[in-house]
Amino acid sequence: MGADFLQFLVSGITVGAIYALAGLGFAIIYNASTVINFAQGEFIMIGGMSAATLTAAGLPLPLAILVGCAAAMLGGVLLAKFAIEKARNASVVTLIIITIGASIFLRGLAEVVWGKEFHQLDSFSGDAPILLLGAAILPQSLWVVGVALVLILVIGFFFTRTLAGKAMLATSYNRLAAQLVGVNVRKVVLAAFALSAALGAVGGAVVTPITFSSSEMGIMLGLKGFTAAVLGGLGNGLGAVVGGLIVGIAEALSAGYLSSAYKDAVAFVIILLVLVFMPNGLFGKRGTERV
Repeated sequence: MGADFLQFLVSGITVGAIYALAGLGFAIIYNASTVINFAQGEFIMIGGMSAATLTAAGLPLPLAILVGCAAAMLGGVLLAKFAIEKARNASVVTLIIITIGASIFLRGLAEVVWGKEFHQLDSFSGDAPILLLGAAILPQSLWVVGVALVLILVIGFFFTRTLAGKAMLATSYNRLAAQLVGVNVRKVVLAAFALSAALGAVGGAVVTPITFSSSEMGIMLGLKGFTAAVLGGLGNGLGAVVGGLIVGIAEALSAGYLSSAYKDAVAFVIILLVLVFMPNGLFGKRGTERV
C-alpha cells in the first residue's frame, strides 16, 4: 500500500466519520417523523462555532462542547415543536421547505452572533503528526474517528437496550401502533431532534480544529451527511455510517488522484447515481417516495 494512498485513506476516513454522524442524524429524525431535516448541517456548525468561541473566551473545552450541544439541542427541539409539529399533516415537500428555511434562519442567526469570519479551535492533543507507513496522521484525526465511533456505539446501545430507544424504533416502524401501546409520539419526535442535534454538535466540535469553523460550514457538511444517509438507505443507521465513510473516502481519493477542485462534486455525483440506480440505497428496505 503506497504512502500516498494511505494518506488519502486516512483523510477520507476522518472526514467520512463526520459525514457518518451527520447521516446518522438524518436517519434518526427520518425514522421518528419521516422528515428529512436539512437543518442538520447547522447543528454541526453550532457545535463547532460554540466550541471555538467559548474556549477562546476562557471556558474549558469539555464545558464549551457541552454548552454547544445544549444550544444545538435547544434549536432542534424548538424546530420540532414550533415548525415540524405544527405542520405534521403537511406534504413532504412542505416539510422539506420548512427545514431548509430553518437552516437559512440558523445560519443568519450565527452570522449575527459570531460574524462571518473563521474561528479556530486548538487541537485536543497537539499537532505533532503520527507517522504510519509513510503517512502522517494528525492526532485530531484520531479524535474525530474515535469520538464518532464511541457516539455510534452509544446510539446503537440506546436503540437496542433502552426503553426510550425502543419507543423511537417502534415509532419508526408503525406510528399508529406505537401510539396504541402508549408511546408518546410527540415526545419521541422532540427527543429525535434533540439527539440528532447533539450528534451534529459534537461532530462539529471535534472537526473544527482541522477545518476551522464559520457560519457557512454546515452547508456542505449537511448536504454530504444527507448523501451518506441516502447512500446507506434513508432511515437506516448502519447504512448512514457506511455511506458516510464511502463518501469521505471517495472524496479524498478523487481530491488526491484527480483534483481538489472536484472534491465537493463527488458527493453530488454519488447521490445522483444512487437515486438513478439504487433509490433504496445500500441497506434501505423502505419504498421510495417521489418529492
